[in-house]
Amino acid sequence: MRRLHHVVATLLMSGVLVLLAACSTAEVRDTVGMPPKASADEQREDIRDTARNTLDTLYRSNPEARRKVESAAGYAVFSNFSTKFMITGGGSGKGVAVNNKNRQEIFMRMIEVQAGLGFGVKKFRLVWVFETQGAFNKFVDSGYEFGGQAAVAAKASGTGGGTAGAASVSPGVWVYQITDDGLAAEVTVKGTKYYRDKDLN
Repeated sequence: MRRLHHVVATLLMSGVLVLLAACSTAEVRDTVGMPPKASADEQREDIRDTARNTLDTLYRSNPEARRKVESAAGYAVFSNFSTKFMITGGGSGKGVAVNNKNRQEIFMRMIEVQAGLGFGVKKFRLVWVFETQGAFNKFVDSGYEFGGQAAVAAKASGTGGGTAGAASVSPGVWVYQITDDGLAAEVTVKGTKYYRDKDLN
C-alpha cells in the first residue's frame, strides 16, 4: 500500500512540474511574441506614413482632390487601422491634422461615442478638407462630435459647386471616405468624436 501511495505521489508531482514548466514556457512565448510598445515618435511617424498613403490613394482615384486639399486652409487624415503600431478596436482610430499655412501638425484621435452607430465599415480612412482657417481651428481646438445622423452622401462630379467625391458635413468642411473598395459613395461619420491626442502633441 505504501508503495502504491509513493507511486501516485510521484506521478502527481511529475504532473505538477510538467504543468508549471508548460505555463512558464507559454508565458515566455507570449512575452516574446508581443510587439514592443511603440514610442511616441514611432506612433507619429506611423500616422504620417498612413496619411501619405491615404492621400496618394485619394489622388489616384480622384485627381481633383489634390487641388482641393492643397488649396484649403488645412486638412486632416484619419484611419481606423494601421499596418504597424495602432492596434485599434472597431470604434477608434488616429490621425493628423495639417495647417497648410504653416505646415503645423496636430495629432488627433477619433472614437465611437454611441454603441450601435459607429463607423459602419471595418477598415476605412477619412480625409477632411477645411476651406477656411476658422473651420480648421475649430476642428483641432474644440474637436468635433457627430451624433446619430445617417451617413452623408458624397457629391457626384459635375453637379454644381462643391467638392466632387466628398460629402459636406458642415459649411466649408468636406470629407472623403476611402474603403478597401475605393472612394465611398457615402461618408459614415455618425456616432464619432474627434479630439486632440494629448500623448502625441
